[in-house]
Amino acid sequence: MAQKRDYYEVLGVDQKADDEALKKAYRKLALDNHPDRNPGNAEAEKRFKEAAEAYAVLGDAEKRKRYDQFGHAGLEGPQGGGQGFQSAEDVFAAFGEMFGGGGGGFFEQFFGGRRGRGRRGASLKVDLELTLEEVATGVKRTIEIKRPVPCEKCGGNGCKAGSKPSKCKTCAGHGRVVRQQGFFQVQQACPTCEGAGQRIDDPCTACKGRGAVPQTVPLHLTIPAGVESGHTERIAGQGEPGDGGGPAGDLVVVLHVKEHDVFTRYGDDLLMQSRITFRQAVSGDEIEIPTITGEAVTMQIPAGTQPGEKLRVRNHGLPRGDGYGRGNLVVQVQVDVPKKVTEEQAELLRKFDELDGRKGRKNGKKTIFEKVKDIFS
Repeated sequence: MAQKRDYYEVLGVDQKADDEALKKAYRKLALDNHPDRNPGNAEAEKRFKEAAEAYAVLGDAEKRKRYDQFGHAGLEGPQGGGQGFQSAEDVFAAFGEMFGGGGGGFFEQFFGGRRGRGRRGASLKVDLELTLEEVATGVKRTIEIKRPVPCEKCGGNGCKAGSKPSKCKTCAGHGRVVRQQGFFQVQQACPTCEGAGQRIDDPCTACKGRGAVPQTVPLHLTIPAGVESGHTERIAGQGEPGDGGGPAGDLVVVLHVKEHDVFTRYGDDLLMQSRITFRQAVSGDEIEIPTITGEAVTMQIPAGTQPGEKLRVRNHGLPRGDGYGRGNLVVQVQVDVPKKVTEEQAELLRKFDELDGRKGRKNGKKTIFEKVKDIFS
């Protein structure tokens, strides 16, 4: 399998290029190599697709960060989104989105759009809330979205039974009109039929000539483990249907992770609080702590642990974004100081103070208890 070229090399920019420089470089390459400007030139079409794929990654801040860190390997898997365009239609769809296409956009004005291809459907956006437990394991969800679907009564053509669309008189059924701009002739979508090339004179009563009716449909999603709040999943073809046989738009799912009662997220690591006794802090102990997956693990408390000290339990955080291993569970220790003690307990503490004070004087130093006493005396 041929090795992919570096995306920065494809666009002819360096790694420090800003968004405007990336866009400018891509625009030039796309104009020079557009298939409508280079009919029958397979190499030009290849360069056009290669440039579109490079910009799709470098023009997205999250994908660019992964690419800069891991190269092409960082774009593989469910979160990568960099496995290339699967068809020529994908390229032109992304192309139109980047530069305002889909109906009189920049490149459609110059090249007249893709012949024989209707207008792309609008994309839909939904917000999906996840728990931290679901993030830790990945989850399958079924959501319901309301979107237009082809009208059953007219079969999606928008015409009343027994009638057919008529040819648009403005464009003579071509879907495009030509107008003069200075020395140039520019093709654009017909303003009367919006590029369809035909008109509906006797519309369907069910869909009012739109060819589609709103319907709530279930959609099954697989959310990978380790995603962060704000992460988006784009599902191709699950948006609104296109006009005139055009492709459907996409569904964009924006993920939001709920705050957890016990764990706080820091990247791939999780932070939690745990309370221990004065004895455990002084002499050390083993305690059980919960993890995000529900199991309990044993953690060693070293002798002399200080209040607020953070102890690390490796590989019990969240799955890493690159798919290798997990983050850590960080436990911040809080030492419980009893509000009331018995006389026997108080006597033992005084004895402890005396012994600790004796040890301090042997070393020629004051104990912490003596230092505190000096401050308030």
